Amino acid sequence: MSLTGTPFFVTAIVLAVFAVLLPLALWSRVRGPALVRGFARLLMVGFVQVTAVTVVFVAVNNSNSLYDSWGDLLGTSDNVGQAKDLGPDGTGGKKLDQLPRMKQAFDPAGDGDLGPGVLKTTLDGKVSGIKAEVYVWLPPQYDDPAYKDKKFPVVQVLSGYPGSPKAWFGSLHANEKLAPLMKRGKVAPFILVAPRTTLLPGADTGCANIPGKANADSWLSVDVRKMVTDTFRASDKASDWAVAGYSAGAHCAAKLAIAHPDRYAAAVSMSGYNDPAAERDSLTAKTPELRRENNPLNMLKAAAAPPRISLLFTGKGRDGYQQGLDLRRAAKPPTRVDARQVDGSHTTLTWKRQVESVFEWLTARIAPEFRHGGQDGGGLDGAGREGGGQDGGRHHGGGGAWQGGPEQQQTGSHGQGTRVPGSGTPGGQDPAGQDPAAQDRDISSLSPTRR
Repeated sequence: MSLTGTPFFVTAIVLAVFAVLLPLALWSRVRGPALVRGFARLLMVGFVQVTAVTVVFVAVNNSNSLYDSWGDLLGTSDNVGQAKDLGPDGTGGKKLDQLPRMKQAFDPAGDGDLGPGVLKTTLDGKVSGIKAEVYVWLPPQYDDPAYKDKKFPVVQVLSGYPGSPKAWFGSLHANEKLAPLMKRGKVAPFILVAPRTTLLPGADTGCANIPGKANADSWLSVDVRKMVTDTFRASDKASDWAVAGYSAGAHCAAKLAIAHPDRYAAAVSMSGYNDPAAERDSLTAKTPELRRENNPLNMLKAAAAPPRISLLFTGKGRDGYQQGLDLRRAAKPPTRVDARQVDGSHTTLTWKRQVESVFEWLTARIAPEFRHGGQDGGGLDGAGREGGGQDGGRHHGGGGAWQGGPEQQQTGSHGQGTRVPGSGTPGGQDPAGQDPAAQDRDISSLSPTRR
């Protein structure tokens, strides 16, 4: 019986009800010596507690998509076949265009909780040595004859740790939220790709290549990316690819974009962290060298040249926002970093409320061929100057009404500036950092470019 399926949840509820009724019916009927009666009653009380805890756990797990299977929960799932040293490019010295084709067969996900249109496959990554599931959702325009010759932009969406690749569909409901916005032209018709990121039992890979452990970076930026472009009408241009994540997935998103500007043009980090040590199970925090090399702030500072990427950080205080300010201060053109302070706790409910807004931000950053005209109601022009927002400091968009608040942004030489609302979280915190409120100033709310 599946851990996340409705049958198990119903079974847990039935057992919990039975556990409550059992002592009511048998408490006074237990016979035997006092020790036996006491032990029997203790078992009944324990049964009530165990079943109650089970119901709560299953409900929370189903809502937040923490553990996808019994193997994930029990720590027996291992998706890594081999972890060779693939070198700094993560391809083992091969050029991306020389890799073998990875066209993959997909089937409907078969899970009603994920909403309509979600597809699933199990990919055997030939470069990374990782074999795991990948979920894909195609935009409404994909089967429209008017788009038959179009190559679509792509966003890889990453869950936290522990986390299920289903989370963006089953918990955040990204496909259901974005489909109507795509039909109205407010959000570009992105293909959403959700690969598994929890790859080892009891360990977070930090989406890094660690010889002998896992080549998680290559799994995401090489194998999954190659499979998508070979299987679907997906663009293979870096300018049409982005990566978004929350919590540990946010950390991964920022890292992947900074490390591979030849593969991604933008990244969204919701409640992310820079220091890998913020996640106690992170393999990249095990040694000082790994910890230093896998910190996005250090990666940006150490880059041979400022990468041509756009980064969005959302969060509250040190739970994502401060990390964005740290990168903003270190960024040099053409790198652009936007930091948005938002309210909310470190939960899927918070990130769910941000889905429409961050995808409007992504629409303003990549896939210009899908622009639907429309006037930019404010923002930053190409020279990095503030435009005049027309909404009086309030954004009425997919995520609802958002009040203008303290925020800062760093612009490079590319892209339009936009106001990006959201809702943030206190949670995985970096050990150090200043109070962002001491450095901020209020600026007006800026309307996103419509495409």
